[in-house]
Amino acid sequence: MTIEQLVVHAFQEFANGNLEPLRPLLHENFVEHNPDNPSGRDAFIESIGRAPVATAQLDLQHVIADDTHVVLHYLMTTPDSTRAVADIWRFENNQIVEHWDVVQPL
Repeated sequence: MTIEQLVVHAFQEFANGNLEPLRPLLHENFVEHNPDNPSGRDAFIESIGRAPVATAQLDLQHVIADDTHVVLHYLMTTPDSTRAVADIWRFENNQIVEHWDVVQPL
């Protein structure tokens, strides 16, 4: 699988409530650049599982990928709001080592 396919698969599983495909995809020392989320694979997965995104409706709009990065652009809808989100994932050796995001209310 390409890194794009790995990320899209994990995104689809996450959107269906399954966090487990994230575990092998994230490097143990994964770095999260959003100050509201922790770094480290286990801490990040635990945190994201409790975040509003875990129960939101996620509608994937665009995927952009090269040899080391995958960008997902999607709509995140909760009972309170809809937001446009761009997640940027950097890979090394088929594992995510860094993440950035941009979130904009619609």
